[in-house]
Amino acid sequence: MLSRSLSVKTLPLLFAKPKANPCDLWAFPFQALFSTHIVGDKPVLVRDFIHSALYDPRHGYFSQRSRSVGVLQKAIKFNQIEGRKAYMKYLDKIYKGSEISWFTPAEIFKPWYAHGIAEAIMRTANLSVPLKIYEIGGGSGTCAKGIMDYILLNAPPRVYNNMTYVSVEISPSLAELQRETVGEVRSHLSKFRVECRDAADRKGWGDVEQEPCWVIMLEVLDNLPHDLIYSENQVAPWKEVWVESQQDGDRETLSELFKPLQDSLIKQCIEIIDLDKKHDSQSSALLKAKGVWSKVFPKPRRSWLPTGCLKLLKVLHGALPKMSLIASDFSYLPDVRILGERAPLVSTKKDGSSSDYSSYLDAKGDADIFFPTEFWLLERIDHYCSGWLKLQKDISSKEGKKRRTIILDTSSFMEEFGLPSRTRTKDGYNPLLDDFKNTKFYLSVPTHNTT
Repeated sequence: MLSRSLSVKTLPLLFAKPKANPCDLWAFPFQALFSTHIVGDKPVLVRDFIHSALYDPRHGYFSQRSRSVGVLQKAIKFNQIEGRKAYMKYLDKIYKGSEISWFTPAEIFKPWYAHGIAEAIMRTANLSVPLKIYEIGGGSGTCAKGIMDYILLNAPPRVYNNMTYVSVEISPSLAELQRETVGEVRSHLSKFRVECRDAADRKGWGDVEQEPCWVIMLEVLDNLPHDLIYSENQVAPWKEVWVESQQDGDRETLSELFKPLQDSLIKQCIEIIDLDKKHDSQSSALLKAKGVWSKVFPKPRRSWLPTGCLKLLKVLHGALPKMSLIASDFSYLPDVRILGERAPLVSTKKDGSSSDYSSYLDAKGDADIFFPTEFWLLERIDHYCSGWLKLQKDISSKEGKKRRTIILDTSSFMEEFGLPSRTRTKDGYNPLLDDFKNTKFYLSVPTHNTT
């Protein structure tokens, strides 16, 4: 889930494609006013700071903002809107007229967005066994309702009657909202349930489920905690970044600390990305030249690592080994002010308008922290968690991929599985196909290929 209020001016931009001497413990200059209820006496990894800022039950962004994700009272009738300008004006009016931070694509394009996902499932699923769907971070519940509506209307009765839809939602307020939304169709209630828990906690999944199932994650990857690593120049080793609370007179401030790499998730992410591969393959002469250059013109490096995604996919592959996965998210975010590869936007809303912070340390439970998704990296993490990527390092291994995967632009996905004519305006402009150029879908299904 995301939270971003869009004006007529900023909406087209969002939907268009378009870093001192280190020591083992060193305070980075970024500081922000902060209360000690997120960072206590001991430093925490950046991912733990982000998780607390977003999801802590007492002060996390999604916990204290019960309506951070909105529900439209009625579906938008696109065929009654003149064109792009009228659509932008309509959407801007909706945002300015409410304190809602974010209407998801599933909400704006309901029910057609969810129907496209349901069609993708119907075409791929083995319908000889009961259909089971897990949705992680289901927002308002609009997608769940849309999918169940579509299956009710288009699938054989036995498929709908025997199906199970489980929403895994960390936010109690959103969990209640989902129950209300899905409950608008009474027959859905016996097939739908919400489990209010953290999907990345293996204990919550119980025993390994050996039956096929589907996992849906829409705008979830961007809000998963990330870690941050830092290097003082082009050749210096990477270090973990930690966050600590310090007393600055009568104020509490947050600072960064750098420590040698020790965390296992961070090390695994570096291995998956192959951050050090290029460095290791270079000749000694070139490395020596780079070393001299880095001393004369040092260029600090900062890299954000999707350790939250890695942790979640490890849990899912362990608990649901026969799962099929549909994920959708932003592949690019505009106007990012924070430094580093895969850096996040940190956005807050006040008085109907949004503003972005220049440091993630400024987030005080009042701001969303969301990251772009590099889908080639998501695919590598998926293969890594399935066990196949590790096997490829063994040159004697003949085992084939354990997953079949495909990455599609949102427009390509919806043209294949959806009904694009339903989101087209009078003059032919289609916001679902034309504006979401920086979003993609990722589909991953198990395969029995072992050759």
